[in-house]
Parts: sequence; C-alpha cells; structure tokens
Amino acid sequence: MTYTDFDGMERTEDFYFNLTEAEIIEMDMSTEGGLEQMIHKISSEQNKPRIIAIFKEIILKAYGEKSLDGKRFMKNPKITEEFSQTQAYSDLFMSLASDPDEASAFINGIVPRKKE
Repeated sequence: MTYTDFDGMERTEDFYFNLTEAEIIEMDMSTEGGLEQMIHKISSEQNKPRIIAIFKEIILKAYGEKSLDGKRFMKNPKITEEFSQTQAYSDLFMSLASDPDEASAFINGIVPRKKE
C-alpha cells in the first residue's frame, strides 16, 4: 500500500492479512446465528455503526507479519496495535467502509481458499 505517513512522507509498504480456517470457525461459532447470517442481517438493516465495527474487527484480526522463513504468520496485540496507529490502516479502513466491491474483494482475499 502507498500512504502518506504523519511526517508527510509518501511510503509504499507491504502489509499482510490472513484469516485461518480456525480463526474463521472461531468467529463464526462465537456469533449468534453465525458470522455470515449476522453480517447479512446488519447489512440489510443498514446498521452502519455495527458494519463499521465488524470491518474494524476483521481488518485487525487478519493483520499480521510473516516470519522470515515463511512458516508463521505472526499476530499479537502489539503487532495489531502498531498497525492500527498507522495512516495505512486508516486509508484501508476508509476504502473498505466506502466501497462495497473493495470490501468484498478484501474479505475474499483474506479467507483460506477451498481445497479441491
């Protein structure tokens, strides 16, 4: 992503997002009626505060850093907090919150691909 940092410098950095099958199941099982049903319900009701909260949760839950050897996708509160304090996070959040097609593409890009 290319963004302007808080010193006014334009930066281009790689940011990584991923949700494992286990994380998706956990989110689904901890949501009454399941995650998909809940998202459909708040979308049809146009519950904007709830939609925004879900986008924030998904973005921050999916963000992480790849280990140098590629074996791990590291996530922890410190990594999440540091990312949430960047302009890159704000730019991403605003683009997803204002463009349903981009939001859909983002969600589809972070979920595991079905094994055939």
